[in-house]
Amino acid sequence: MKPEQSVKALVVAFTGDTAVAAYAINRLRPEALCFVLPESAKALVETDVQPKVEQMPKRWDWVTLPEQADPVACHRLLGQALPDLLRAWDVQPGELVVDLTGATPAMSGALALVTQPWTSRIVSLLPAREGQEEERIDVSGKAYVWVQGNPWDETAAVARREGADLFNRGLFAAANKVFRDIETRVSGGQKPMYRAFADLADGYDLWERFQYRQAWDKLKTATKALEMASLWGGPPGLKGLLPAVKANAGFLEKLVLDPAEVKESVALDLLAHAGRRLHVLHDPEAAMLALLRALEAFAQRQLFKSYKIKSWDVQPEQLPQALQEVCRTSYLEYIDGKYKIALQAQFRALAGLGDPMGQTFLREWPTMKPLLDAANHAVLGHGFEPIKPERVQQFYDVVVKLTGVADSSLPKFPTLAL
Repeated sequence: MKPEQSVKALVVAFTGDTAVAAYAINRLRPEALCFVLPESAKALVETDVQPKVEQMPKRWDWVTLPEQADPVACHRLLGQALPDLLRAWDVQPGELVVDLTGATPAMSGALALVTQPWTSRIVSLLPAREGQEEERIDVSGKAYVWVQGNPWDETAAVARREGADLFNRGLFAAANKVFRDIETRVSGGQKPMYRAFADLADGYDLWERFQYRQAWDKLKTATKALEMASLWGGPPGLKGLLPAVKANAGFLEKLVLDPAEVKESVALDLLAHAGRRLHVLHDPEAAMLALLRALEAFAQRQLFKSYKIKSWDVQPEQLPQALQEVCRTSYLEYIDGKYKIALQAQFRALAGLGDPMGQTFLREWPTMKPLLDAANHAVLGHGFEPIKPERVQQFYDVVVKLTGVADSSLPKFPTLAL
């Protein structure tokens, strides 16, 4: 027998063959052990199995099945007992091994279903046949072969689609958890790919929270790993995903490394963020807040880029003559002694300086006024009336017209088709 690295937990289906049960326990050396067995077999465990165990587990227990031929009854009883036991033993996903050598068909099916969230390996001793190339094992004078497999290597594709669906709905933290769970359960060769998908979801989650540098780091790491996975085939859609992720990583690189105090890329990102809040997450209140901030960011960029004016630290003499006195009397912050101009004043300053964006703002003001009023009356504005999605879309269209932003300039999050 080849002793293996000790496993965290082992579930043994036992119906009476004490020798093969002891072999599996000695080979796997579990820290925690649970027998699934009929009531009549409990005495055999104590008298014939335990004395043969070379290294007793730190914890052990059993689940009795009065009816081993009824799959529904087996599933019900195991579903009631095993999950609580595994949680009490602090068994994490991927840390459980299930030995089905002594299982009836009903027990096998029920165990496979109930233990799936924790299982990383299913093992069994099968009677050896002539011509088999597997290593033969002698147990009490009988020849067996040791077979094992990881059910998650196949079922991961189903869970992967769930993770991709969550990602495409903008639920990046939930997608990250799905991919991390798959990573813990699949066999070693597949782990790097699912770790990369988890990093990808984590990166976009960080991006949505404006943690740009951390998001860039995650996307870079994920891109390298996914490129390696694509060399070995990978799931359908993987190669088509990479160009979009690389483009996003390039956008973040430009934003992060931009030394300017006012970054144009942030304004573009805010506008794209507002679009995702509206159309992907269907959250018009958050979308409107992001739109207002995006509009201000474009004004701040134009003031700083063209006129070296900081909206949060204005010198009154930098402004058009008509706004200087208003600035001195209305925009002084007494705490820090700085002049700070708000959104409308920023655009009026641009208009007074002859800037096309500011002049467009004045022309569009009759259209913008009711939309800004709706934003102010919204629950996350200053009022008590939930804003309607169509109002947000109208405002989005005005912002695009006002700023002259091309859709191709906005970062677009990829769609996972896995």
